[in-house]
Order: sequence, then C-alpha cells, then structure tokens
Amino acid sequence: MIQSLHNIDFFQEQIGSGVPIVMLHGFSLDHHVMKGCMEPVFAEREGFRRLYIDLPGMGKTKNYDSVQNTDDMLEAVLHWIDRELPGEPFLLAAESYGGYLARGVIEKRREQVKGALFICPSVFPKMSQRTLPDKVILVEEQSLWDKLTESERAEFEAMAVVATEETWDRYKTEIISGYSIADFPFLERLKTSYGFSFPLDTQPFPHPGLFVVGKQDHVVGYQDAWSLLPHYPRSSFAALDCAGHNLQIEQPKLFTELVHEWLNRVERELSLSLS
Repeated sequence: MIQSLHNIDFFQEQIGSGVPIVMLHGFSLDHHVMKGCMEPVFAEREGFRRLYIDLPGMGKTKNYDSVQNTDDMLEAVLHWIDRELPGEPFLLAAESYGGYLARGVIEKRREQVKGALFICPSVFPKMSQRTLPDKVILVEEQSLWDKLTESERAEFEAMAVVATEETWDRYKTEIISGYSIADFPFLERLKTSYGFSFPLDTQPFPHPGLFVVGKQDHVVGYQDAWSLLPHYPRSSFAALDCAGHNLQIEQPKLFTELVHEWLNRVERELSLSLS
C-alpha cells in the first residue's frame, strides 16, 4: 500500500491560546530550536497560541516515507495546517529551511497568513547560489573549550560565532537534541530535491513581517534575504553583528525585542481588521 502524505503522524506541541503561530524549524533539527527562542517571548505576553511541530524525517514525527522532496514536505505541512486551523488566520515563525517552507505556505495559503517571522531563512536551495561570509568566532570564552570533548569542540567551533558556556548550553538543548534523532538517510535523499518546483513570492505579502539574519551566518548568509524585501513591503529587516546561523542563542536579547516589536505590529493590524 502506498502511504499518503496525509497519513503522516506529526509530533506537535501546542501552548497558550489566541492567535495561532505555526512554528517551522530548520533542516535536521526539531521543534526545540523554535521553542527555545520563542517561549521566552511569551513569558511576557499573552494572546498567542503556539503550534510547534517536528517536520517529517526529524524529531518524533512518524510515517513520512511518502515524502520524496520539498514539494511533498510542503504538502504534508499544508495538510496538517488545514486539519488544525481550517480556514483560520494564522502567523508563521520559521527558521532556516523552515523559512524556505514558510514562503511556500504563504504562496499556497495566502489568505490565511497574517504575519511572518523569518529567522536566518534559507533563500536559495543550492549552496552554490548563496552569498556567504567566512566562518569566524568573534566572542570566545577560552575556559569553555576545556570543558568539552574533542568532538564537541570541533562541532561547536564549526557553527559558533559566540562561543560561551551560555551559548553551548543552549546549543546542546535546542540544536543537538534535535539532530541527534534525525533520520539522516532520509534527509540525504531529500537534499537532492531541496528546492520547490514552483515559483515563490509571486505576489507581495501585505502583512507585518520580520527578517532577522546574522552577519556572520556562513550557512545561509544574510545578503540574500535582503533581496526578498520588495516582496515583503511590511517587513522589517535586522542584520545582527556577532551572530551566525544560530543568532537566536547568540543575540537573545536583541532577538526577543525584535520579535516583540513584530508581534506589536501584528496585534495592531489584527485589531484594525476587527474594528
């Protein structure tokens, strides 16, 4: 029997009540990367229902053999949204590969999406298309390295721009916890069809948005996201120094304040639309 994209058993966690926010994490990770940076925001405000999921092949989501490419990944996510939020307005908050998927969600469910947050979004599917800075570490606690194993140090050095005990602790909790249970054979196959087969950003997105990118992000870069701004006329763009692909754990205070400002704009627009 051929398994349907509609039969995927998504792991999900929902917190709070109010305006729904669909959270989409990055490639090979799980929902912890989004929960770790977004829940501190909602410690200070109410009125939002956070919907965290694990994408197929990642985290605890099961029965995803039907997903063969990113078109399928999007279709599976859309089916989940249609089931959980049938016809309802919602927001998107997405990181890296999740940011690429979010643009697909906007393209296919344009009438429902009322705001979008992009964290270090993947703009171009192919690495060869990306404008990338050199890998650097700008903030470093030398004492940290003595506490790590050789393999831990090699891994963290390869990703960190801010290498401190605080960023390492969050990296373990929010990043390693996800990819340590990912289905890497599945993800390697998915990489061969990483890009959508259809165009994105075919119409301007008229609602409040926010792009937060790291100046030292050597994975997806920061300059490419700027090229999307004409398609997102209501979006702010923040390029943070001393921040790489995990900017949310390297510049947490700035990140939190920027997300609050985005949500303030969303609330104003939603209030006006209801008045």
